[in-house]
Amino acid sequence: MRYRKLGRAGIKVSELALGSWITGGGNYPPEVSIATHRRAFELGINTFDTADTYNRGQAEQVVGQALKGWVRSSVVLATKCAGQVGDGPNDVGLGRKHIRESCDGSLQRLGTNYIDLYQAHRFDDQTPLEETCRAFDDLVRAGKILYWGVSNWTGAQIAGATGICGACGYDAPVSLQPRYNLFHRDIEADQLPVCEKLGLGVLAFSPLCQGVLTGKYCAGIPAGSRAATREDFCGRQLVPYNQQAVQELLALAGSAGMTLAQLSLAWLLRTDVLSAAIVGASRAEQLDELAAASGKTLSADLLAEIQKVLERRRAAVLEDDARALREPAKI
Repeated sequence: MRYRKLGRAGIKVSELALGSWITGGGNYPPEVSIATHRRAFELGINTFDTADTYNRGQAEQVVGQALKGWVRSSVVLATKCAGQVGDGPNDVGLGRKHIRESCDGSLQRLGTNYIDLYQAHRFDDQTPLEETCRAFDDLVRAGKILYWGVSNWTGAQIAGATGICGACGYDAPVSLQPRYNLFHRDIEADQLPVCEKLGLGVLAFSPLCQGVLTGKYCAGIPAGSRAATREDFCGRQLVPYNQQAVQELLALAGSAGMTLAQLSLAWLLRTDVLSAAIVGASRAEQLDELAAASGKTLSADLLAEIQKVLERRRAAVLEDDARALREPAKI
């Protein structure tokens, strides 16, 4: 496993991080998630991402249980706040009260006295950005968190927060956590250039497009898979142009001696602004294949072939969108 700096911050994260949205989100027994986290650590993964809203805090509890017995300094623990965690009017958002109370709750569930990376799960347009930045800075100064970052923010929002922190002498955000994979590249036009300019590291979630970029759905939907348990999955992800692109990418991966998952992760890690790809796993043994993607490089010729596949897919997406506009709406 290789490690990268989190942007300009003085902390290193493993090229692959393990997220708990899948195994800690209530889809699998806690012992499965604990075993998955421990296998990740054995493989050199030192970065573990979760959130207070995953299964109403139970994901954080599972991560905390998995970390028991490890040397605390050997792991980078990341979690998030901003989502609805209670029925009260202040149980959501990025106001000072909610950030402070959410942090205390996460610390308790995780069983630790500090969080390495505390992230704003989403932007809150109902709270002054100055208040949000000051609240995170307060937590840094109190020693409850070491760094703070953001998730699902636009480039303008990131730049705004960084500007406020610079002007006020606050600790600025060090990272962005966006969706980013071969099929979802919107951040390349907005957030990635801002992160590169301002020195933020990027932790990509859904790097395998919820499992589509593993190729496991080519022969149908396996029992117990995410596609089998979520009714909306097939309609959004298992569309013809995605399936066609997956078949072409599978062939390219095979020619390079890689699995499609490894090729997809290596493609993400080709850029220096990316610090880590956050993977999920429903079984501990899946991580052996994914961890092997760390350190793999893609040749210029292979990257060019991948780009051709993505351009064909993009043309199909545009045609599909145009067709939908031409067809009368169903009532």
